[in-house]
Amino acid sequence: MNRRSLLLLAPALLLAACGGKTGTADGDTLTVAATAVPHAEILDHVRFALEKQGVKLDVRVFNDYVQPNQQVAQGQILVNYFQTGPYLDEFNKAQHADLQKIAGIHIEPLGAYSRKWKSLDQLPAGATVAIPNDASNGGRALLLLQKTGLIQLKNPANPLASVRDITANPKKIVLRELEAATLPRTLGEVDLALINTNYALDAKLNPTRDALAIEDGQSPYVNFVVGKPGSEKDARVQKLIAALHSDDVKAFIADRYKGAVLPAF
Repeated sequence: MNRRSLLLLAPALLLAACGGKTGTADGDTLTVAATAVPHAEILDHVRFALEKQGVKLDVRVFNDYVQPNQQVAQGQILVNYFQTGPYLDEFNKAQHADLQKIAGIHIEPLGAYSRKWKSLDQLPAGATVAIPNDASNGGRALLLLQKTGLIQLKNPANPLASVRDITANPKKIVLRELEAATLPRTLGEVDLALINTNYALDAKLNPTRDALAIEDGQSPYVNFVVGKPGSEKDARVQKLIAALHSDDVKAFIADRYKGAVLPAF
């Protein structure tokens, strides 16, 4: 290609480069990592509203709590929607990451479930109780067990309490720490399992009907949209948050989940 051709082509190349780099958010695809229930369902509900604003929503569904954060931290996905503040704090500390909360959307009360017993009073001495094995959800499960009177903790308000912090265990329950996503599948093997609502709903459990104990609406474990610093300034993300904070979403949550999921806005 000669010099004259390059000179003629340069303005077009410059325009294309500028368009690719600074194109407006309208019409862009926004990719969000989420767990299936209720996060992906709530995102699907706002899909049409975002499309009318020129934002195409691409929801990537994961069945664990690690990859959604890793992919956002690595810049492969812009934001995720699946986790509580304490879990995010623990991830950032363990992975030396700097992910941040962008907006709180809902609360999923943690519940205690059993296939063997109809009430916690029926739990026998030495009962096996399964809890999540990550620090945030494990501590949350221990707080709920304390609230039911099954155990006592050294610091009753510590959201990151561990089994080492148990100071009293009257029924001598045996705690098994397992991956949170696997807990619904253990119900036939244990006396009690403390399960996050997203996994409970995915397993066709009804938290308001099936849980023998459940957190109330005052739970501090709000689920957030999370991203790297600066992602909250992206116009697509701002439109997503506005859609998720709408009265329409509040009504959708109330109608679909019947108290098993509570809006946090």
